[in-house]
Amino acid sequence: MTNETVDQIYARYEAGNDVFIDVRQPEEWDEGVIPGAKKIMLAELPDHLDTLAKDASYVMVCRSGGRSGRASQMMASSGFSQVTNFDGGMLAWYDAGHPTD
Repeated sequence: MTNETVDQIYARYEAGNDVFIDVRQPEEWDEGVIPGAKKIMLAELPDHLDTLAKDASYVMVCRSGGRSGRASQMMASSGFSQVTNFDGGMLAWYDAGHPTD
């Protein structure tokens, strides 16, 4: 598991090789989501792990990086080897003016 900043995460977004998972709450998703991100609340992530490919590359997203850090650790301990935590989260994404759905 690694932590990356908004510039690094935006480069990953533009490359299109990662699966973005937003672990925030539905009311937070209403504020804007990274286009194409899967929306899975942190509390429900354990129920979805068996539906995710262990060999894919994931970027975990939340408001500021705390919940996505916990989600990244959960995935890493479940056998996912390519997991990146978005340090700064959607607050940094919004501040940078990047696109949202």
